[in-house]
Amino acid sequence: MPTPTTPRVPPRRRRIPFQPLPVRDGLNATRVVLPGNGDGSEGAPRWETVLDHLIHRFPDDEPRLREKVDAGEVVDHLGRPVTAETPFAQHARVFLYRDPPVETRVPFEIEMLYQDDDLVVVDKPHFLASIPRGAFIAESALVRLRRDLDLPELSPAHRLDRVTGGVLVLTVRPEVRGPYQTLFAERRVTKVYEAVAGVDPGLELPRVVRSRIHKERGVMRAFEVPGEPNSESLVELLDTREVAVGSGQGEPSTLGLYRLTPHTGKTHQLRLHMNSLGLPILHDNFYPTFYDVRPDDFGRPLQLVSRSIEFVDPLSGKQRRFETTRPLQEWP
Repeated sequence: MPTPTTPRVPPRRRRIPFQPLPVRDGLNATRVVLPGNGDGSEGAPRWETVLDHLIHRFPDDEPRLREKVDAGEVVDHLGRPVTAETPFAQHARVFLYRDPPVETRVPFEIEMLYQDDDLVVVDKPHFLASIPRGAFIAESALVRLRRDLDLPELSPAHRLDRVTGGVLVLTVRPEVRGPYQTLFAERRVTKVYEAVAGVDPGLELPRVVRSRIHKERGVMRAFEVPGEPNSESLVELLDTREVAVGSGQGEPSTLGLYRLTPHTGKTHQLRLHMNSLGLPILHDNFYPTFYDVRPDDFGRPLQLVSRSIEFVDPLSGKQRRFETTRPLQEWP
């Protein structure tokens, strides 16, 4: 008698909030959720209008906020213009275009690997963010590509760290976004990375590394903690070479080229797993210890690249494989 199996429950698909303002110059409008209104006492401010709160929240932008309200460029969740007299409403949502910061251009170009009506696949350079975040807004792969290709609805199917280069898959139209993002969420994508790190002759490779990774919101680094593993990576050593002693402070004299195959997709997973083996990836400023790198310092890229991505296309059923020949700086 066959053993009954528990049906696989697909992960909950994250609902995409309605955007009443279209993408403009490659950028989405900012959504602001109004907080609860205080009683006016110290530490509990009270706002009479939506504009009062926006000025409180973005005090340096007051002149531009007044201009945008006057121009009808601040709207509510239904797309209705917010005026200077629109009353404050607790937990309401308003949308507006914020002026992007002045950014140093990342001096590397995005290489196109593939494009059709559904997908754009690129080779993202190191130091270029995948999506607008923090201090990197216009200098992100998503905004650059939206502008260059005139594809305002372009959206990433997955993400790469800013300091990681390599294959990045994006969807062209909202109608196909869900099926491709689900591929990554359900781990039905084979991703292969390459990295350069030191060599430990006593370490038996290949090996599978499993650990529990915890990442707190707002904290830059992730950590391995005790508990049931939620991450898994296959680590293989492909080649080794000797380098001149003293080529870099604290850097090993023997380097290895590693193939890394993650079976899960936790934040900084490969960097943490290599570090846990005593083989931190070369030029990693997060692990084992954090050190600051100026945003305009492009001299020592993290020696990690997303080499290839492979999956069965959810729309056509065809096998898809995308690969980059991007070299790693420390492995000529």
